[in-house]
Amino acid sequence: MNPVSEKISEAELVVMEALWARAPQTAADVAERVAAGRDWSVQTVKTLLSRLMSKDIIAADQDGRRFLYRPLVAREEYVAGESGRFVNRLFGGRVSPLVAQLASQDQLTAEDIAELEEILKGLKS
Repeated sequence: MNPVSEKISEAELVVMEALWARAPQTAADVAERVAAGRDWSVQTVKTLLSRLMSKDIIAADQDGRRFLYRPLVAREEYVAGESGRFVNRLFGGRVSPLVAQLASQDQLTAEDIAELEEILKGLKS
């Protein structure tokens, strides 16, 4: 899979989530999966698929008269890249100020804290 070099918009991310969940899919399949809560036509989805193809984030294979779309970027790669850019941009590449910010805003639940402790314990081993 390829690393993501271009920004994915919020709308494009909705389409990507559908493709990461199941691929390959036709534009109609994707439109059906993302229809809940959105008033998007198949044409809107096709436009988003076209944008993602131009960014080399997805590919399409012709299957008769239709195209089957599939991701070229794994979800894990995308999340890693985006979270790294976020931490670099807002926190100078350091994670501890991010956690401190979340804690100061009461956005960390007891479960979050327990999970973070387990992650840190695993790193020390």
